[in-house]
Amino acid sequence: MTTPAELLRSFARTRASLDGGEVTYWWSGDVYSWAPDEPYQRVFGFEGLNVARLLQDPEGGPDAYQLLTREAAFYLDPVTREILQTWRDLPVVHIWNDPANQKWRPFPIPTTDLGGQVCFSLEIPLAYPSPLPVAEYPVHSAGDTYKALELFQFFADRADLAGPALSVPATMSWTRMSQWLPWMARGRRPGGLTYHCRGRKLGSYAEVPERTRAYVADHHPEFAQAPEKWSEPNETSWTYFRKLNPPK
Repeated sequence: MTTPAELLRSFARTRASLDGGEVTYWWSGDVYSWAPDEPYQRVFGFEGLNVARLLQDPEGGPDAYQLLTREAAFYLDPVTREILQTWRDLPVVHIWNDPANQKWRPFPIPTTDLGGQVCFSLEIPLAYPSPLPVAEYPVHSAGDTYKALELFQFFADRADLAGPALSVPATMSWTRMSQWLPWMARGRRPGGLTYHCRGRKLGSYAEVPERTRAYVADHHPEFAQAPEKWSEPNETSWTYFRKLNPPK
């Protein structure tokens, strides 16, 4: 991993598979609220999955990739871990991001040597015009600018990365700081949410917990497979909420 291209190839083997096969990541954790002069509270459990396919990107040259994914995640009761349908008498809107694609080019991915493991870190600050402007969504929008911080870590064994496998076993952690979710109907109230999760690359989609696979099959069965080709724009919780609740 001495050049950006070699580093990206190692990360690609960790995050996905160089043979174009489907790769499923699954994670679990909790969501905490924070607000001025209020205690931190665990408001939700959280569980999600991402099914990805990695392809060469012909527009970017031999060292460029397209990561094609669908991503589903569910808000859980923080005690029973059941998938929620309502929260404080409000309907819960789960995460159904189709697509959630990325274009990759060689870049100096931050890595940490952990002895027998390598950690790849991705720190992604987000700030862009909100799909839910305050003027159109005064009850559901925290502001005219969407802001969040996404922090990913992917862990792979150094011995696996030194071998020839096109996909290597991996674990991951994910932390996210964001505004209140639109369906929480908190408007511009100060504060927000912090997600704290951990997970792993599965052997196949069949290793996703049965309860979660059943929920996907009953609601959006297409999320059991990765997309076949590039499409845009990406879906987010905010754009999905707008689709379900178009401005009047």
